[in-house]
Amino acid sequence: MFAHNRSIGERSFDWLNALLMIVLCVITLYPFYNIVITSFNDPTDAARGGITLWPRQFSIDNYKMVFQDEGIIRAFIVTIARTVIGTATAVLFTAAFAFGVSKNELMGRKAFLLMAIFTMYFSGGIIPYYLLIAKYLHLKGSFLAYIIPNLFSVFNAIIMLTFFKGLPKEIEESAKIDGANELRIFWQLVLPVSKPVLATVALYNAVFHWNSWYDAMLFGSEKLVTLQQILMQIISSNSNVSLAASNLGLGSVTAASLKLATMVITTVPIVLTYPFVQKYFVQGVMIGSVKG
Repeated sequence: MFAHNRSIGERSFDWLNALLMIVLCVITLYPFYNIVITSFNDPTDAARGGITLWPRQFSIDNYKMVFQDEGIIRAFIVTIARTVIGTATAVLFTAAFAFGVSKNELMGRKAFLLMAIFTMYFSGGIIPYYLLIAKYLHLKGSFLAYIIPNLFSVFNAIIMLTFFKGLPKEIEESAKIDGANELRIFWQLVLPVSKPVLATVALYNAVFHWNSWYDAMLFGSEKLVTLQQILMQIISSNSNVSLAASNLGLGSVTAASLKLATMVITTVPIVLTYPFVQKYFVQGVMIGSVKG
């Protein structure tokens, strides 16, 4: 594991550092693990507590109730659609803005940047925002209320702007010599070599859309309820859980156990996206793209 030609002090430090990392990982991951195993335990038995390493009485009643609820299934579909569409459109819109303002020759470049940065420090507040979306744009009760207001993020635009300004100029210059316009350069040359920053911004947007519930509460409808909104409703209101469980033949399900199962279902999909995005953070996609 460690080189044998190192001193005792250096090897001791390495072992101590590894042990510390393991302890920190256990402290960080165990609460999530405990939630998972408790959600697979019999709800009545789980109320006694003391579940540490594995379910004491294995049961999938919590998940049966979740997946037999048409409202949760519909919310799952709405959340997936919002995450996929919202992430794709936001990344493209933000990337187009960042690519444009990365050009020093763009007319009004400084004005566009100042207007964008201004919104990072000042806003009209929740009431003007609600009136804008609901009254003037007429997006209340529409799926577009999840997409249009979140198309642009100044923070993500700054990240992309910094990346685009660092791209070798030779890529664009060679394309222009071949007759390519700015749109073709952006779509066929810049985006393919920008996977690291695109993946990073996509991950930020996906996590935001997947976890959002406040705008769903403000502008959504019964058909546009999201998973996180349902989770908030379960946490805040426990009165109907026992009745619904009894009607489904799952009398042992409680509000607490249902909350745990819903937390697992709402967390696992977004966690599973990390391995697919992580590889782009360490990949040197620009190596060899410009030959000296």
